Amino acid sequence: MENFRKVRTSEEESPLPFPDLPPGVVEMKVKEGSKIRNLMNFAMAQMELKGSRQIVFSGCGRAVTKTITCVEIMKRKLGGLHQVTKVRYKTLLEVWENQDPLPGSPAQNLTVHKNVPSICILLSRDPLDPNQTGYQPPEPRHGLGTQLGEAGEDTSSSSTKGLKRPLPPPREELLTKKLQVQVADSLRGSGSTDRQPDHHH
Repeated sequence: MENFRKVRTSEEESPLPFPDLPPGVVEMKVKEGSKIRNLMNFAMAQMELKGSRQIVFSGCGRAVTKTITCVEIMKRKLGGLHQVTKVRYKTLLEVWENQDPLPGSPAQNLTVHKNVPSICILLSRDPLDPNQTGYQPPEPRHGLGTQLGEAGEDTSSSSTKGLKRPLPPPREELLTKKLQVQVADSLRGSGSTDRQPDHHH
């Protein structure tokens, strides 16, 4: 294959593995080279501005990880989304062109069929059948509070940081106790050591 160059890759078209999808549901086809920011800008506009109730993210091969990342971002931003995940295999058709054909012979192409893992994830504002394979209920709202900026909290804080917020007061108490001890020590010895600083100059 060293004399061949891949010139084209195409996916075998197959219906989405979700029954009863509403007509016109948006499918976000995530590719290996897709930029997450561009995908999310479009997807968020569909769900927030156009009022879509459901959206599907799909990707195969090396794009599977990026597909999952997009879904997790949307779940954090919107909250309350029901999820169904389907994993399957898809067939990719790769066309390879001979870069060193024999003189006088026509260009030779090879078509390679590759089976690659594929993932399809349905996100829905409306409840889905919890008994179907791959269903995940919405995450608890309290775990998303700090990420969604509810109650004016810092949106950059994660839920784990939010849980650690009550800890600083005990640290402050320890600090004040240390200061009190240091002040008491200095006062206790002030009668005999108040001239010591003079010796350091």
